[in-house]
Amino acid sequence: MADLSVPNASVRRKADTLYFQLAGEIAQAIASGVLQSGEKLPSIRKLSSQRQVSLSTVMEAYRELEDRALIEVRPQSGFYVRNKPTALFAPELTQPPQSPSDVVIDPMWLPATLARLHDIKVDFGFAILAPALFPNQQLQRLLAQVTRQDPDLIADYGRPAGDVELRRQIARRSLNWGGQFEADEILITQGAIEALNLCLRAVTQPGDVVAIESPSYFGLLQILESFQLKALEIPTHPQTGISIEALEFATRNGEVKACVLLPNFSNPLGSLMPDENKKRLVELLAERHIPLIEDDLYGEFYYKGERPRPAKAFDKEGNVMLISSFTKTVAPGFRIGWVVAGKHHQKIEQLKFINTFSNAMPLQRTIAKFLESGGYDHHLRRLRRACHEQVGHAVAAIERSFPADTRLYVPQGGYVFWVELNAAVDTLLLLQQALKEGISFTPGPLFSPSHSYGHCLRICCNESWSQQHEHAIARLGELIRQQISIALP
Repeated sequence: MADLSVPNASVRRKADTLYFQLAGEIAQAIASGVLQSGEKLPSIRKLSSQRQVSLSTVMEAYRELEDRALIEVRPQSGFYVRNKPTALFAPELTQPPQSPSDVVIDPMWLPATLARLHDIKVDFGFAILAPALFPNQQLQRLLAQVTRQDPDLIADYGRPAGDVELRRQIARRSLNWGGQFEADEILITQGAIEALNLCLRAVTQPGDVVAIESPSYFGLLQILESFQLKALEIPTHPQTGISIEALEFATRNGEVKACVLLPNFSNPLGSLMPDENKKRLVELLAERHIPLIEDDLYGEFYYKGERPRPAKAFDKEGNVMLISSFTKTVAPGFRIGWVVAGKHHQKIEQLKFINTFSNAMPLQRTIAKFLESGGYDHHLRRLRRACHEQVGHAVAAIERSFPADTRLYVPQGGYVFWVELNAAVDTLLLLQQALKEGISFTPGPLFSPSHSYGHCLRICCNESWSQQHEHAIARLGELIRQQISIALP
């Protein structure tokens, strides 16, 4: 803000204006924490009525606050307090073991198991969005319309490849990021989990080594364990994703038979791989004939700008198997996923035939209609805003409540992020303490076959923020400080 003690006429005129005074009051409310990061401001019309000023005064005040980078406008939503960069340090490149390891996951620490065994009041553990965030009523109406127009769909077994109309809509959407495949290249699956299973079965055998991010999603680790595959953890940065240099070194000897990555908003780090790195990744693996299984489950959860391109956009050899799903974005209960398998298409279609044969036709056609109508894009805009706000609130709460040596990187999309605590903290013990008070999260060792990251945890922002969430983060901060104080000599 300008120094009002300087006798400058232009400054005096600006400071005396009503809009500038209004902007100053709002700026003070933001600085004091009355208005918090990600919080929505009153509409121009509403604030005009509340303060008994003209619409143009409010508009000028909001422009002034935008110029100060205190607020931002979100299309078709309104004005919001801009999320501040966190004052906490970001984690650095992870340093996992350099040799492959067998995978053994203790199911006792899985969020689903914990939810059954404990009375959880505040859940930061499940990477499953709250039902209120999904277009349930719209899909219900579309499903009724689809079955009314074509009752025989209920008796239709379908085909292993899936409904052609749904595959055509998926192919059309891929044009947004440069996808050049046709409907016949797409296979519909029972969610992304089946797609991942099929891809791994197509290109690996028991005992093979699979390169993965470190930390990596525990669902993937469970699949590797069930297929008796070894995991090679590759150093990964919470901002830019897997280290291409480390992967290049790890794949020199021909031991790695496949690579499974989430380049766009990975789970659990929330990292986003730059396009340049994606291109280098695809070229490296194609040159060494190592299939890349790319999970793009969170690609649609970007906060700003354009949708990030999958690594598949740089694939010229058909070496990338792109997986995605509508489970996280629109209809968890429908279990509709898909895969574009490139040169492995025929093998995966055969495995799909053996595994589940097909998906329910009425559900596939309902998703196709939702995509065609434009309802999906409208829903995604609302979903992205909600996730952005929820993550912003969680980060701000951690910044207020956790020790100053806490490290985290604020993701640019998705609804999960990684928190690195003081090395003296044991997050498995922390979880045991938190569960007694009805608070859950996912401890770091669950994301590593080597059971690393004992002082780290993942936070999921899966529902609208509330005072209950605020209190839960504050309580976690207290428990963390207690652990640290006990560990001090």
